[in-house]
Amino acid sequence: MAEDNMKTVLNSLQETPEEIRRLTTGLRDAQLRWKPKKDHFSVLENIRHLRDIEMEGYATRLSRILNETRPFLPDIDGARLASERDYNSQDFDASLRDFVEARKQNVQALGTVSSEQLNREGVLEGLGVITLEKLVLLMREHDEEHLKELSELRRLLVDQPIE
Repeated sequence: MAEDNMKTVLNSLQETPEEIRRLTTGLRDAQLRWKPKKDHFSVLENIRHLRDIEMEGYATRLSRILNETRPFLPDIDGARLASERDYNSQDFDASLRDFVEARKQNVQALGTVSSEQLNREGVLEGLGVITLEKLVLLMREHDEEHLKELSELRRLLVDQPIE
């Protein structure tokens, strides 16, 4: 990845917490926990999922790719974690704070990697061999999916306010 492209991706990753704040500002507790369908995430579940994936997925994967030779990187079953950890009963503010802090640390770490380090590899369960560069791109794609979902949830909540 060209240096300019990496900066663009890192800027996108760094801006995600602010975009989440914008999409969640003014939502009441009942709205944060509302699910449009039983098998869909609420706003809170999205944030808690992002938090857990950032801390237990991306931070661990980044560190292992940088410090180990082609490590095996287990997949994380987000739906299973949401159920087991009862995401919808968690504290929204604490979940968002934890995500923001973990993201800040990951972006800072990524800001120091060299072009050579971006080519280091790991084996991501279910996907196969990936480079650190590919992992960073996957992080951005994951953000974009959840920002789209949060945007749609906000639209639904504004159109049909939940008390």
